[in-house]
Amino acid sequence: MKLSFYIAKRYLISKKTQNVINIISWVSVIGVAIGTMALITILSVFNGFDNLIRSMFNSFDPDIKIEAAHGKTFSPDHENIKKIIRQNGVAYYAEVIEDNALIRHKDRQHVARIKGVNEHFTKVCGIDSMMVRGKFILQDKGGNYAVLGSGVAYYLAATPGITDPLNIYAPRRNLSASDMENAFNILPIYPSGIFSIQQEFDSKYVIVPLSFARELFDYPTNITSLEIKLQKGADIDKIQQNMKLILGNEFTIKNRFQQNELLFKVMNSEKLAIYIILSFILFIASFNILGSLTMLIIDKKQDIGILQSLGANKHTIRNIFLFEGWAISILGALVGMALGFIICMLQQKYGFVKLNSNGGSFIIDAYPVKMQLLDFIIVFFTVLLIGFFAAWYPVKFMTKKYLSLR
Repeated sequence: MKLSFYIAKRYLISKKTQNVINIISWVSVIGVAIGTMALITILSVFNGFDNLIRSMFNSFDPDIKIEAAHGKTFSPDHENIKKIIRQNGVAYYAEVIEDNALIRHKDRQHVARIKGVNEHFTKVCGIDSMMVRGKFILQDKGGNYAVLGSGVAYYLAATPGITDPLNIYAPRRNLSASDMENAFNILPIYPSGIFSIQQEFDSKYVIVPLSFARELFDYPTNITSLEIKLQKGADIDKIQQNMKLILGNEFTIKNRFQQNELLFKVMNSEKLAIYIILSFILFIASFNILGSLTMLIIDKKQDIGILQSLGANKHTIRNIFLFEGWAISILGALVGMALGFIICMLQQKYGFVKLNSNGGSFIIDAYPVKMQLLDFIIVFFTVLLIGFFAAWYPVKFMTKKYLSLR
């Protein structure tokens, strides 16, 4: 084993004048290194986008959201709901009324999702940190105010400080057929601020006081959901399971992942697809290893004859070329991971690869990057696996064909 490894190393890094086979071997190393670097860099960019999106959603979505399994609303005075609020690990909770309504401002109108919240809402989520204009104020000196998503504000041409209020229309509940003239509740409200999180939220949501939403939607006591913020370090899975035991089948209890399950599944699928595509490209690049080993076996025919005369068996000779292929893969993997690490570090620090943002429409200027140790481990073993098969074919078959090793 040591003899095979020593000879393989000499073939790869011999100090003698390099021939075409040595050049092809180093080209193989470069090809593997570039493929490895691309894998590390792109996976790290995907991690960066995943982390960015999660942080944005965390600014709006609570740790745990409780809704009625059947029907639209439920009473916050429900006995089991009170048990949930008092459960260990619960830091804050916000009662929420959420429904669709029509908003009109001057000659513009837009259907939005009105979300009425109580005073604890900013403690449950971090939406107040995502304000791009104005302030997160829902009530001041007895008056009600609305915080608009940037998309809603754009559609309505509404900004904080406007003199004409937003008029919000919502169908009355329990409306009789004889009173169609009063089919809608219509309430005025002024915007106090604009937030920007993600397009789905920005073009959809308007945050208003809970009391305003109760009057608008005719929900004097009930709520549509209960949003919960857990204490730092709390075991979310354990608390969620305890909540399910308490509430039973009457309520649905979702953590942050479950609230946006489809989005995160799509992101994970995209990352897996990119990994498979780049691994295939790396596999194609590894054909250089196959070619260089095939030519090396033919070129070293005389050396192999000498080794056979000295008593080297078929297994020992084949190990020489197998180690040669592995050495190319390992060296390429290490160089590629080092280059990928350097590129990611430079991108994190300087952000030299910019997003094509027209007029600063993105919340970030450069591609986000987040390196994960698991990605480096997976990529390294992927390269080794590809390198093994790229080396195994010429060693297994070409030696039989050209050297009659039986």
